[in-house]
Amino acid sequence: MHTVWKGAISFGLVHVPVKMFSATEDKDISLRYIHKECGSPLSYVRKCPVCEKEVNWEEIGKGYEYEKGKFVLFDKEELEQLTEESSKSITILDFVDLTEIDPIYFQKTYYLSPDQAGSNAYRLLMEAMRQTGKIGIAKISIRSKSSLAAIRVLENCLAIETIFYPDEVRPVTQVPGLPEAGIVSDKELEMAKLLISQLSTPFEPGKYTDDYRQRMLDLISHKISGEEFHIAPARQESNVIDLMAALQASIEAVQHIPSDPGTAPAAAAGKSKSAAGTRKRTVKASGAEAVPGTPVISEATGPIPVIAPKAKRRSTKSKETVS
Repeated sequence: MHTVWKGAISFGLVHVPVKMFSATEDKDISLRYIHKECGSPLSYVRKCPVCEKEVNWEEIGKGYEYEKGKFVLFDKEELEQLTEESSKSITILDFVDLTEIDPIYFQKTYYLSPDQAGSNAYRLLMEAMRQTGKIGIAKISIRSKSSLAAIRVLENCLAIETIFYPDEVRPVTQVPGLPEAGIVSDKELEMAKLLISQLSTPFEPGKYTDDYRQRMLDLISHKISGEEFHIAPARQESNVIDLMAALQASIEAVQHIPSDPGTAPAAAAGKSKSAAGTRKRTVKASGAEAVPGTPVISEATGPIPVIAPKAKRRSTKSKETVS
């Protein structure tokens, strides 16, 4: 790993020399702009609109626009003086519980490893935090940007996560179109809680993959080899407009069994009828009758099993195909 920062963690009079490494990496596939006429990649030119010439890096400074078209300018030395004192220290201000921090505050995660002869102090801090269950809230300056940070134990390593300052998080009251407080249907609430319960599972990061990135890699591979590449059309979303019908269908799809075995098939069909329209049994063989126990097909909610008596044994000479 590449070291992105070196300094020390300080809490009280204890200093822990550490090195910082980025804990995550961006695996997005980068596409460049290409000139269609000749196939050449385009480059970005730093050009002054007044002097009408390209500007080299050594001629570039930094400035703050305090009014339209008016700037205060800074040179490199002035900016370095602002961060010189704090740039090499991670000062722990408080120890808190991780559950007290909302995830909206988290920015980026880094790993910390002991530097020089700091192994003993590093191990001490890590074990103390592990046994108390606390995380440290600190201030850190990375690449001239000051931010808050949360230091926590991650397996056998100290991790630090930069977090936004409170005034950098927009209040929820600024979000337009939020629903007003109202009464929620008890029956719909119970079904929604049941669906959440059915979909609840321990978090296993390994089972989630970036499907878009994989499709893009497949497309790139096929284009390089000159092969045709066909992308399957996206599945059409069901047009369920009734909330109860949507919850019922979702629960049944998860359970693969009727959610209420005591309800008669006719009653169950009648309940969904108001939202999804009349369900139909479709039989490909002309003139054939629907077999008892055949799944009811709804364009809105998909297959919904029904409970019915076992069908009488039929001759193997005649078969019905149900779609």
